[in-house]
Amino acid sequence: MPVFWLKNENIDFPSPELATEEGILAVGGDLSPERLLSAYRMGIFPWFNEGEPVAWWSPDPRMVLFPSELIVSKSMRPYFNQQKFKTTFDEAFEEVMQHCQKPRGKGWSGTWITPEMLEAYCQLHELGYAHSVEVWDKEGQMVGGLYGVAIGKCFFGESMFTSVNNASKFGFITLVKRLKSLGFWLIDCQQQTRHLATLGAKPIARQDFLKILKKNELEKSLRGHWGGFL
Repeated sequence: MPVFWLKNENIDFPSPELATEEGILAVGGDLSPERLLSAYRMGIFPWFNEGEPVAWWSPDPRMVLFPSELIVSKSMRPYFNQQKFKTTFDEAFEEVMQHCQKPRGKGWSGTWITPEMLEAYCQLHELGYAHSVEVWDKEGQMVGGLYGVAIGKCFFGESMFTSVNNASKFGFITLVKRLKSLGFWLIDCQQQTRHLATLGAKPIARQDFLKILKKNELEKSLRGHWGGFL
């Protein structure tokens, strides 16, 4: 399959089913809110390194988590029973993204969360589409978090970080439980990872993923600051 080149003046995307075997669909274009929202609605997301043109992806299969299939391991239950952490929503969106930018150990080089990406998702946050989960310890220090984009009944996860064991997992589980109570259908995890699989995420065919997104077009988005109702 060819890789399509996008122009800034046109936010339309080719069909996600035209992506390469690796999952790349197109390069180019910008990260305007309109283009990003159009991409997510079609099951497409940006992922590229600093200094490179924007690359747009739609992998097959797609890693997703259906809220009803969430797995909370026995080792995590004491964290909730004892309330070892506190979670908030949309209290420190930019700070969460900045933490996700930081190196994560030996062999880590660079980050795909470029200054351009940071600015773009902060704009989506201001528009009420991008949201963050913050995890705090008992001393009031942020020790984990994650962010993503919510459209209709789908939450498109982007990145998470942790500075102490299980903090990001605590935040993710909390988010999934809240989204389930609000009737969300799925959490998009994009790429397959062992970590997410332990939480109940699984790969589904891109065709099935796109069918869900098609139905999602009729659903109203839960926009605004999530701190008041999550």
